[in-house]
Amino acid sequence: MPDGAFWNGGLKADYERIFVEPWSPYLGAILLVMVVLGLMISGLFWGVFGGLRLWGDWFNSAIGLGEALKIRAELDGPLMHRMSLMNITLLAGAFAAALMSRQFGINRAPKLEYLWGAVGGTLMGVGATLAGGCTTGGFFTPVVHSSPAGWVMALGLIAGAVVGLKLLAWTLDHVTWGMQAPAPGKASSRERYPLFGILIAAVIVLWTLLWAHAADERLSNRAVIVSAGFALGFILHRSRLCFARGFREPFMTAEGDMTKALILALAIAVPLASLLFQNKVIDPYIAIPPTFWVGSLLGGAVFGVGMIFAGGCATGAMWRAGEGHLKLWVAIIFFAWGGSTFSGLLRYWDVMTHDVNLDGNEFTKVGVQAYLPDMLGGWQWAYLVSFAILLLWYLAVRYNESTEKFTVI
Repeated sequence: MPDGAFWNGGLKADYERIFVEPWSPYLGAILLVMVVLGLMISGLFWGVFGGLRLWGDWFNSAIGLGEALKIRAELDGPLMHRMSLMNITLLAGAFAAALMSRQFGINRAPKLEYLWGAVGGTLMGVGATLAGGCTTGGFFTPVVHSSPAGWVMALGLIAGAVVGLKLLAWTLDHVTWGMQAPAPGKASSRERYPLFGILIAAVIVLWTLLWAHAADERLSNRAVIVSAGFALGFILHRSRLCFARGFREPFMTAEGDMTKALILALAIAVPLASLLFQNKVIDPYIAIPPTFWVGSLLGGAVFGVGMIFAGGCATGAMWRAGEGHLKLWVAIIFFAWGGSTFSGLLRYWDVMTHDVNLDGNEFTKVGVQAYLPDMLGGWQWAYLVSFAILLLWYLAVRYNESTEKFTVI
């Protein structure tokens, strides 16, 4: 067989199947859980908001607001802060995936969409501050860590998504400014995009190896974050997995695939993570925010409205930004700034100041750290509560797919 036929008929088809054709969101959910569990085995957890807030802290300090917002004078560097590093490599993973699939492109939006990106990003920053995290650190990771704070934030996200959809629908009927789509830019050749994507992946591998064998313990401890963040971004882009869609689509189009993928991820992650907790591989409390239940609920509601206007949550905004969507870059920038600024404002009232109660759990003025096995007296009841919620959620999604009873626009 000629070499050209071997490439065109064999390897090229394999490449297209893996790196170009979209993955199932269910496959994405399974792979996502594998990466998250890998982080947990290493004593780490998946979070996003802390890294974005650090970026906002750097910006506010640079423009002279650091002292007014009580931001620490000595901030961690973007590559030394664990969540910031994970966010950077997540963006790199999404960028590489977009290049390898030839889907990267500078996507401009109508002027009004940039305004909505700024408003939505700011609201997400406010909501994440109250909830102790975004859809990742306030919902997904706490649920994996068997905390009811995650489930309460989910209720807030649902309420916020419904309100956000109704508000957005109203603007479509009453706001006409800035709705004209920009003229399409000059099309560029994407023939070499895959080579650049492969190069980025190679750089990540080299970066991971260099840090893993570094004499500096700070670097060696962060090597796994480099590869894990890249893998998360790559998986999220290839599967188009988006938490915001999981909460939005049932009320918008009644489509439930993204929600069911999210349910699958949690159904796998919760019991496997519990084995790590029971064997003391990782302390579950390190990823449980002290926001149960007021902060989780209010923060989730505000965040839910914000993610509708922004067009994505934190992780969804980042992987789509890596794909070239300028509106999502605006949302990320204002998310970082809004989270930093609102966190600073709350410091004046000590709202988010952590203290420790008699049980040894941290608490703030908007809630406390809550862990289902401790609250319910063991893992049996914790499993029952988590899987009962997942089952009810799944049944509601399936019912809505058939009837569209929950759609609001």
